[in-house]
Amino acid sequence: MTSPNSAQRPAVLPTLLGLGPRFADRRRRALPAGVLRLPTIGVDIGGTKVVAGVVDGEGRVLESVRTETPHKSKSPAVVEDVIVDLVLQLADKHDVHAVGVGAAGWVDAERSRVLFAPHLNWRNEPLRDALSRRLRFPVVVENDANAAAWAEWRFGAGRGEDHMVMITLGTGIGGAVVRDGWVDRGKYGLAGEFGHMQVVPGGHRCPCGNRGCWEQYSSGNALVREARGLVAEESPVIEGLLARAGGTAEGITGPLVTEAARDGDATATELLYEVGHWLGVGIANLAAALDPGRFVVGGGVSEAGDLLLGPAREAFGRTLTGRGFRPEAGLVHAALGNEAGLVGAADLARQVARRFRTIKRHRVERAAGGA
Repeated sequence: MTSPNSAQRPAVLPTLLGLGPRFADRRRRALPAGVLRLPTIGVDIGGTKVVAGVVDGEGRVLESVRTETPHKSKSPAVVEDVIVDLVLQLADKHDVHAVGVGAAGWVDAERSRVLFAPHLNWRNEPLRDALSRRLRFPVVVENDANAAAWAEWRFGAGRGEDHMVMITLGTGIGGAVVRDGWVDRGKYGLAGEFGHMQVVPGGHRCPCGNRGCWEQYSSGNALVREARGLVAEESPVIEGLLARAGGTAEGITGPLVTEAARDGDATATELLYEVGHWLGVGIANLAAALDPGRFVVGGGVSEAGDLLLGPAREAFGRTLTGRGFRPEAGLVHAALGNEAGLVGAADLARQVARRFRTIKRHRVERAAGGA
């Protein structure tokens, strides 16, 4: 997709809200004065926990609450109950005006339906309308990586850069593009699935059904798989990590490997180096395709810092097409940590925020699908 030219570019206010150019004129008329300052609620739905927080216009989290993520076998109504309960806990104490929900999975271009979520039983789920009916708040649904990228662009490591790509490293790889002040969601809302670029033809099988996907070589799952593979091979180099893990391969986790590397364990450092190398290779591919000014790397695996980003920068520089004859994008660590998805979802919700009185618990229908 080419960038809009200056004649087509949206007005300043809509671009600050992450809207594409086609929404500019309509939103400029509809948004209330002072909308950027309104407190809103962001909800971040992860594989293990659901976190909701009240976020002010400067990206500060004023209060947050959390609970465990329902098992993926649970019905959509159960997940809705969890979201509603957390939002109500916060809405009882704060004068909030809209809710943004960030979820791992495919969200349609209208930001209303979750087409598919790998860790929840959502298949073409009309989440926005279901929550709006129950909460009496305007609701926006967003992909979690898009939300995190928006937060980093607005308040974190992407500030001041007009073309930014974010990579989120967790159990897999997610990503997003923020360009000229709006989130580039693609034609169908599904852009940013960078983890499923093929980097090794015929390589490791991926749950998506293909082989050699990027996230099979540079992710939390890849890090743990390689470490446990050394245990299966009874390699003596893994003894230190195995002792830290209580003597079982199942005890080896990504955070444990990172901790060991920080303490100087040579094998842990080597494992992170390999993941970082593949990270740099994939980022070089993205630079060839998208040519951004800055890459921001976030997610749990990125907490390894330069143990990961150092090898990534090295591999990026070695494999970047046209190296030596082109500007190189910066490669930096995300600034907002685990709060990025929550903050971004809340900030994106401001586009639909209106003045509301605080909604009390007894005025909201708690039954799943209640009118």
